[in-house]
Amino acid sequence: MLIEFSAANVLSFKDRVTLSMVASNDDVLQERNVFTQGKKRLVKSAVIYGANASGKSNLINAMLFMSGMVLTSSKDTQANEEIDVDAFKLSTETDNKPSFFEIVFIQNGRTYRYGFEADRKKVHSEWLFTVPTTKEAELFVREGEKIKMNHLRFKEGIDLKSKTRENALFLSVCAQWNGKISKELLLWFQNFRFIYGLSNYPYLGVTVEKLKSPEQKRKLLEMARMADLSIDDIEGREEKLTIDKLPKGLSEEMKRDILKRDISEVELKTTHKKFDKSNKEVGKVIFDLEENKSGGTQKFLSMAGPLLYIIENGAVLVIDEMDARLHPLLTRFILSLFNSPVNDKNAQLIFATHDTNLLSNKYFRRDQIWFTEKDQYSVSNLYSLIELQGVRKEASYGKDYILGKYGAIPFIGEPNQLFCEEYNG
Repeated sequence: MLIEFSAANVLSFKDRVTLSMVASNDDVLQERNVFTQGKKRLVKSAVIYGANASGKSNLINAMLFMSGMVLTSSKDTQANEEIDVDAFKLSTETDNKPSFFEIVFIQNGRTYRYGFEADRKKVHSEWLFTVPTTKEAELFVREGEKIKMNHLRFKEGIDLKSKTRENALFLSVCAQWNGKISKELLLWFQNFRFIYGLSNYPYLGVTVEKLKSPEQKRKLLEMARMADLSIDDIEGREEKLTIDKLPKGLSEEMKRDILKRDISEVELKTTHKKFDKSNKEVGKVIFDLEENKSGGTQKFLSMAGPLLYIIENGAVLVIDEMDARLHPLLTRFILSLFNSPVNDKNAQLIFATHDTNLLSNKYFRRDQIWFTEKDQYSVSNLYSLIELQGVRKEASYGKDYILGKYGAIPFIGEPNQLFCEEYNG
């Protein structure tokens, strides 16, 4: 479970911002939207609103970068590569300073606080703490080339200092060498999943894989039925890309390079009833998802497999532009999967959206609603509705947001200014 994520000096975030999943003392929607883990009360979902270019996607990209860095930095293929991190570029205060990332989460019932600072050349610092009882305990702290360890609590890292490159994370190296704690923590990051709403649905393979299990297929068909997609059956196919399936115009060298990537060809077909003029069922028609289905249906079915995985494994899912190509009722359905008894493993959903239909006290508590807003210096800020003074829990969140009471909306000029030769506004 995710407790909080923090970042600073990355993309459009100059100063430290923190997205927290800790539930406040608010007493609304507790049964559906809040769960308890040990002594902590956490929310099952969080939504992020804000104008275009205000920082919503940048916050998600910061999370994605941290996760990717943890999972891949120790690989041999990264040895001579720069760290793909983008610091805040619009202030002299951040020049030549590393970007900051920190995350607090629960794995196997224990709370961990892990973070690092890095620029494109190297990791400047790194730390890992745990909370075995009530007081936080240090596992290791890295400053430059020096790594100080708790030899009782983190024995797995004792002989691995010399094996840690300056552009690799110590935690990743320890996991690569089968460290017990570090492997468990990397498993958490592997279950920290991301979906981008405007992408070309690279998640379809997960859905196709789940169709191989009769029970998983039943659940996917039930999801399609609940989403009112008029689908009677779904079949999936996944095959390794072979040289005879590549375009003939490609050179042999390009073909070999493509095949080295071990790419699979994924296909999904849906079955629908066919009726005669008396509306009597007379047969079935099979559609290819890519050729015959709307963008919204393609997206939903591509997401269905990952959604099922997240719910069943109690993982964390982050979605950018969740409402893109989906009907508002479908986005509400996805949200309801997390804020319902079905989510008995306490999976968490974090998503960015412009859909103000969801901005309601029927679906969210004030501590679940977040906003990103850029100031006059192009610095993104992050804040939650619970932090704003005078916002009642019975308020019309969506209406008040559009009216500008919470900030985080664009300031749109008048159309008649567009073709004026001079505007003195």
